[in-house]
Amino acid sequence: MTATSLPATPFIVDAAQVRAALPSLDVRGVLARMFGSLGRGNAVQPPQTLALFPQQAGDYITYLGVLAEAGVFGAKLSPYIAGANGAKPVITAWTALMSTTTGQPLMWCDAALLTTERTAGTTALAVDQLAPREARRLAVIGAGDVALAHIRHAAPLRAWERISVWSPKLAADAARADTVRATDARVQIGASAEDCVADADVVMLCTSSGKPVLALDTLTKPALITSISTNVAQAHEIDPAALPSLDVYCDYRRTTPHSAGEMTIAAREHGWSPDAIAGDLADLANDACPRPGYTRHVFFRSIGLGLEDIAVAYALYTHLRDQQNAQ
Repeated sequence: MTATSLPATPFIVDAAQVRAALPSLDVRGVLARMFGSLGRGNAVQPPQTLALFPQQAGDYITYLGVLAEAGVFGAKLSPYIAGANGAKPVITAWTALMSTTTGQPLMWCDAALLTTERTAGTTALAVDQLAPREARRLAVIGAGDVALAHIRHAAPLRAWERISVWSPKLAADAARADTVRATDARVQIGASAEDCVADADVVMLCTSSGKPVLALDTLTKPALITSISTNVAQAHEIDPAALPSLDVYCDYRRTTPHSAGEMTIAAREHGWSPDAIAGDLADLANDACPRPGYTRHVFFRSIGLGLEDIAVAYALYTHLRDQQNAQ
């Protein structure tokens, strides 16, 4: 389906409307098709761009993408606005979606919830593609909304016998611990990070930390480790020095190594090269790279791609358009 039937004016979609639509969106399926298109040359993923505000007042990241098969292109703008006089910073995200046929805008939507879902959906794609079919132990470091979305997306992918979750804040927050447990009947709260990852087949790192949150020597067998991005400069959830000893995959090999903190540090200081990346999600979607053999740990790194934002925004757009047409 392409963006050929346009509303008279673009949809302006706020967070409440996005939340209401989310249950109707097949996020992982949308992303799987998008990465397949990217691998076949039917989509374009430019690098992220970072623009600084004057007087250290903040910055914003622009995530771009062209999804030719859907007939759309666009950008997500994600600002970080420093708070005055020690106030909490303002962080938002909005996506503009436009037609490649008419050049006209289709939708302008609050992208905060969509960003959480596409981040978790991308990790879930990696888990489905890379984790051993017999994987039974899932560990999650982090307990925020992004971590909970990761659990929801990963829960149906394998016959998990245990889903362990750990965050340093959970011990003092019984209400949050109950919320975490409610995401899946198999969820258990770990007593420590080491307890959480013991015997894990897959470890999903879902934090906003700018420094390592997992010591690889606490893992008892070769495992898949997934990691996401945060706004912290040069953020990395594992030690960059470990990269040469891992089988490394990422969301998109042409852009990720230039933005992911542990990759840039490993290339600069530890003799690692982006040429060592075994594959990305575009390759995996088209069976164009080998799967890991698990003779050592496997590391998957995502930075969040504009195409993910565009694909999920287009799914939202088509859902809203179909609703409008049905009225």
